[in-house]
Amino acid sequence: MKLPWLDPLTVEFPDTHHALSEPNGLLAAGGELSVPWLLAAYKRGIFPWFNEGDPILWWTPSPRMVIYPHQFHISRSLRKALKKGGFSVTINNKFHDVITACAKPRRGTLFDDESATWITHSMEQSYLALHQAGFAHSIEVWQQDKLCGGLYGVAIGHVFFGESMFSQMTNGSKIAIAHLVEHLKQWQYKLIDCQVHNDHLSSLGAIEIDRLSFEQIIQQNTTKLDLISSQPEWDTQDITLDTNYWLSRST
Repeated sequence: MKLPWLDPLTVEFPDTHHALSEPNGLLAAGGELSVPWLLAAYKRGIFPWFNEGDPILWWTPSPRMVIYPHQFHISRSLRKALKKGGFSVTINNKFHDVITACAKPRRGTLFDDESATWITHSMEQSYLALHQAGFAHSIEVWQQDKLCGGLYGVAIGHVFFGESMFSQMTNGSKIAIAHLVEHLKQWQYKLIDCQVHNDHLSSLGAIEIDRLSFEQIIQQNTTKLDLISSQPEWDTQDITLDTNYWLSRST
């Protein structure tokens, strides 16, 4: 099957059932990484992923790995770190620093299971624009005013689409996602998209669902208004949960 080439002047994707099974979920090439293209993609469960020098490639794998916030699992080691404290967690305080850290080659963590070299300069600039438009967001973990971990992703409606994480301290990225999950639960988010399977995510309660089920959840939890306005839950703020919170939280 010939891979469809998308006209940059027309924001339009093929039906997702045309995605290839090998490589899993490859749907199309071309288009742009502008805010309208990215919003249209995420609204349909499509995301860009490509290496430096390659054309833009758009993906919608099946099965899809997701976390239902109320099914998030905290391991014994993570619970110990959360109870111990000694860190603070913020939202949208240093988005640029988070995506820059995620772009550095390293052993993949959570959302990206391979060495994280896929965040090209063009990808970085595109997600910065999406952040400025109010749709891409970061979680930062701090120790003594030093950024030691974090993640970023895209929020549309009541779905959070995770993109990448980084950690420069033990459990740094897991502390970030634990706080993200609790924050999303407060705002009644239904799903965290983790894209593809990896063992780290499985240990946190992530499961795989088929593409159709994933798309139905997106459709049920997003509206046209979600594409033109940001939400107050993403205002810059401190979301650190103290030791007493984690002591009271059931497993």
